[in-house]
Amino acid sequence: MKTVNKVSRVLIAVMMLVSILAACGSNSEPPKASNEGSNASPNPSASEGGKTEGKKGKISISMFDRGQVAADEGTYESNRWTKWINENSPTEVEWIPVPRNEAQSKLNALIASGEAPDLIWEYDRNYMTQLAAQGAIQPIGEYIEKYSTSYKAYLEKNAELKPYLTVDNKIYAIASKRGIDGIANHAMWVRQDILDELGVSAPATIDELIDFARKVKEKDPSMTPIVFNGNGHGIMRALYQAASDQWYLEDGKMVYARTLDRYADSLAFQKIMFDEGLIDREYITDNNFERSKQIWITGKAAIMLGAWDMPNEYRDMMQNVPTAQPVPLEPPATALGKTGLYQETPANIYVMFNSEMNEEQIKDAIAFLDWLIEDNWLVLKKGFENEHHKLENGIPQIINADVFRKEASYASEYAVIHQWSPEPSWYPVLAAQDELSQAYAKLQTISIETALKNKFRRDIAYNPDLPELSQLIATFRPIAEQIETKVATGGNAMTPEQGLEELRKEWKRLGGDNIEGLVQEWYEANKENL
Repeated sequence: MKTVNKVSRVLIAVMMLVSILAACGSNSEPPKASNEGSNASPNPSASEGGKTEGKKGKISISMFDRGQVAADEGTYESNRWTKWINENSPTEVEWIPVPRNEAQSKLNALIASGEAPDLIWEYDRNYMTQLAAQGAIQPIGEYIEKYSTSYKAYLEKNAELKPYLTVDNKIYAIASKRGIDGIANHAMWVRQDILDELGVSAPATIDELIDFARKVKEKDPSMTPIVFNGNGHGIMRALYQAASDQWYLEDGKMVYARTLDRYADSLAFQKIMFDEGLIDREYITDNNFERSKQIWITGKAAIMLGAWDMPNEYRDMMQNVPTAQPVPLEPPATALGKTGLYQETPANIYVMFNSEMNEEQIKDAIAFLDWLIEDNWLVLKKGFENEHHKLENGIPQIINADVFRKEASYASEYAVIHQWSPEPSWYPVLAAQDELSQAYAKLQTISIETALKNKFRRDIAYNPDLPELSQLIATFRPIAEQIETKVATGGNAMTPEQGLEELRKEWKRLGGDNIEGLVQEWYEANKENL
């Protein structure tokens, strides 16, 4: 078990004060690392429904399986970090992994079979409202008030989180605020070396982007000019201010993205890229985007529509193509002007409580979350002091990038609530000091600033939490995706304008007009909090 020295303990106190007072804004002081935990040894778990005297309670928590645990580290269920948690936390925790790209369907199946974990978490607020409407999760406001100390204080100082956690005036989840590294999300990268080779500047408009892609293809037909990971569709739509399932406020009226004229423009952009071979034509079936990743890291693509932070892809590319120079690309302007790519809302992970939990289990769960929000989240974010990181002016600096990548990077998955909020300028200090890590750290500073430079258009804080809307979207989405695929990949089978007409027809057939009325009523009733 690791211990913490007195200096680190004082630093943690300072960090906690700054972090709570500043919430997720720009902190004037960096975080301070700690690996403090209780000195108690793990005890046998409680029997279901409560715990016997002197034994820890036991809870189970879902998590995303991202395939990042090395074989000799163990599994997501059992590794050095799950053991550290159970040695130090006041509650024994069992982790239940679900595949990231199938999370909600897998969680729904567990809920339906009565085998769902005690705590269920997701990034999606709409999923929380769906589960609340189904009675699968329970309100927890009174339990936070009754049993929590640290999280209750945190929530009081970050009261702007409460609307995100609330459904029908009841709190249904626990969440912490995102740092800027959590607010920033979708981003674009371009190969500067290819720009230089072609003698062109970074594309600033959508027409320049298409022209650059054409030049890349013309010069080397073996290249795939543009590839993307799971964010690609969202990026193509955000450029046109038409994020798929988002609602916009225009002239006081709530309108749904997939029915707007400009949605056809985003489909037309996608169709041009597909028809001309400017994008990988197998992206539709590249479900885990491993193919796109391989194209990018082997130097056979010029632009990546991805995330602002892609450390593994950078390292892999540098090993394969040392002369490559990937740099952040600001979103190109469309006829609508320049807009930001997708940025997250302030609330981070929504940690929800299974409706089958009894009060004793809820108390145990809150004890664990209190323990986590205090300072123990930082161990899971940055590993152990003097083993995975060392303090440099209070900033936890990675000692060895390869060791951290293998042993500690996956541990952040367990920090379901935390207070991490870095500044852009910290990245060269946070990173290991080897040449490769420092080169990427400098790119991180530029990338996060680029990702946040233009504000993502979000007219309301969150989408309406109406059961009728959730049901409609669940039915409409797969139909819409089929239509959109036909437009993009079907040649002359369907134009973007015809695709939009089909989308509108299906929306109306499924009751979209009625839902639009309900959404407008919801907006009028809630606009003071949006």
